[in-house]
Amino acid sequence: MNERLKVYEEKMTKSIKSLNSELASIRAGRANPHVLDKIQVEYYGTPTPIQQVANVSVPEARLIQIQPWEKSMLKVIEKAILVSDLGINPTNDGTCIRLVFPELTGERRKELAKDVKKKGEAAKVAVRNIRRDGNDMLKKLKGSEVSEDEIKDMEEQLQKLTDKYIKEIDKAVDEKTKEVMTV
Repeated sequence: MNERLKVYEEKMTKSIKSLNSELASIRAGRANPHVLDKIQVEYYGTPTPIQQVANVSVPEARLIQIQPWEKSMLKVIEKAILVSDLGINPTNDGTCIRLVFPELTGERRKELAKDVKKKGEAAKVAVRNIRRDGNDMLKKLKGSEVSEDEIKDMEEQLQKLTDKYIKEIDKAVDEKTKEVMTV
C-alpha cells in the first residue's frame, strides 16, 4: 500500500465504523443496549452517556434495564429517554428504569429496512467521495517526480480499496436488513 493512499484508507475505515455505529442504534425488535449510545444525560453539569452513570443490562430479549448508580439520576435518565427519538416510554419503579421493546409490525420492519439501505447508500457515497479526493490528489502528481506508471498503480490500488469498502458496506446492510426483517 502506497503511503499517499493510507490517508484515504483511514477515511474509508472511519466511514465504515460510522455506518456500523448507526446500524447498531437501529432497534430490530429485540433489546440492544446500543440504542442508548446516542442518548446523553446531564451529570454534574456535563453531558454524559447513560452507560457512564448507570448499569445497563438486558435481562430478557425485549427488555433493557437501566439501574443508575445514584438514585437522583433516575428522573434525569427517564427524561432523556422520553425526549430522545427512541420511541419507547420508560417505566420507572423507583430503583431502576425499564424499557420494554414492543414486537415490530411488518410495516415498521419495512420502514427500518429502508432506513438501513439509506444509511448504507450514504456510506457508499462517502467512500466514493474519498476515492474522488484521492484521484484528484493523484492528478496533481502528474508532471512531478512520480512516474505515470506509479500514478496508474496508485489509481488501481485506490479503486481496489473502494471496491473492498463498498463490499463491506453491502455486507453490513444485508446483515442488518435480515436482522430487522426477522420476526
